[in-house]
Amino acid sequence: MIYPFNAWDAFKIAVNMEENGLKFYKAAAKKFTGPISELFNSLAQEEEIHKSIFTRFLNGLPQEQPTIYDPDNETDDYLKMMASIHVFKNEPEDLDKLMAGINTVEDALKLAMSFEKDSIVFFVQLKNAADSLSDEVSVDRLVLEEAKHLRKLSRIFNAQKSK
Repeated sequence: MIYPFNAWDAFKIAVNMEENGLKFYKAAAKKFTGPISELFNSLAQEEEIHKSIFTRFLNGLPQEQPTIYDPDNETDDYLKMMASIHVFKNEPEDLDKLMAGINTVEDALKLAMSFEKDSIVFFVQLKNAADSLSDEVSVDRLVLEEAKHLRKLSRIFNAQKSK
């Protein structure tokens, strides 16, 4: 069963996802040299900006309780489960495993695009389960920010393939 949750929950998870993306892009920047390293450093800076934006949104929202009777805290468990199946995990060994599977710039870009797509899907699901119109509008901001990043990665990936 899906439980309604508010935008505060969504932005809390968004901050964590952006932190994980930031770690990935920094690791990718170290793995490559030259312009590609600079690209991944730039993407890491964008993740930092997204994290800052989402933190600002989070700090501006009330931390409301779920609108349903939830004595076993299943709403929080559901959110954690959704975040845990995300491409970028929070554990250092997960990042090490991801980086070990990246041999080319295209590999790294594909993984980054997958991360951004997963984020968009996750946030759309959060929006669909939001318990108020204002929460839906707030979560829309997350979707728009992630879509911008996906478009940029897609352009870079296509340019890389053309080389």
